[in-house]
Amino acid sequence: MVTYEFNRESRLLTPGQFQAVFSKPLRFGSSHITVLVTQNSDNKSRLGLAIAKKRVKLAVQRNRIKRQIRESFRLNQHNLPAIDIVVMVKSGTDQLDNKEINRQLEKIWRKIIQRHKK
Repeated sequence: MVTYEFNRESRLLTPGQFQAVFSKPLRFGSSHITVLVTQNSDNKSRLGLAIAKKRVKLAVQRNRIKRQIRESFRLNQHNLPAIDIVVMVKSGTDQLDNKEINRQLEKIWRKIIQRHKK
């Protein structure tokens, strides 16, 4: 059964888990979003967010972007391979509307799935 939950197990929690992704990632990206990916030993994908204040000034906008990313991940996680994901955004992402953020994320999820099918 496919569960659409986003719980503690679905998240990167410790600095060590983030460090593992930053150390030797595969990069996927769009015009405003960069996604770093590494294999993990669990059998499900996990998400970490690194939305810098420097890139998105207003907390309200950072939180909106994080909500969009989490929701998109939640709906797509059952298609993704067992990987750790860190999502970062570039300057100007706060100018995008939710639909555009989702569109860019969908494209990235598709690229990741394609890449890991091989």
